[in-house]
Amino acid sequence: MPNDISHFAIHAEDTERAKTFYETAFGWQFEAWGPPDFYRIHTSPGAVGGALQKRQHPLEGTGMRGYECTIAVEDIHASAAAIKQAGGKLLSEPFTIERVGTLFQFEDTEGNLACAMQYQPGVLG
Repeated sequence: MPNDISHFAIHAEDTERAKTFYETAFGWQFEAWGPPDFYRIHTSPGAVGGALQKRQHPLEGTGMRGYECTIAVEDIHASAAAIKQAGGKLLSEPFTIERVGTLFQFEDTEGNLACAMQYQPGVLG
């Protein structure tokens, strides 16, 4: 597995407003998925998958500004060890998302946030 970017997430204060923006500006389609205010984003066949989700923390505090990327990894625990060895910091313990895989969030040496996910077989196609 080449450790490709496999997913992005857009954080929004108002998910309906953001959904309308991306539908209008880019023609993206949205599918309600899982918790309230969480949508899968469908851009085009074969493109990297995405999500639109309610921002967990306000922008005035520690809220996410921008897109969060997820890197597909073969072994979640080996990847966590490699990130720590390279000077990164784990921001969460690995946790399972039903029907998807096991995920953790990390910070790189420059303070950027990203996620690593070991997908369940067949999820990425």
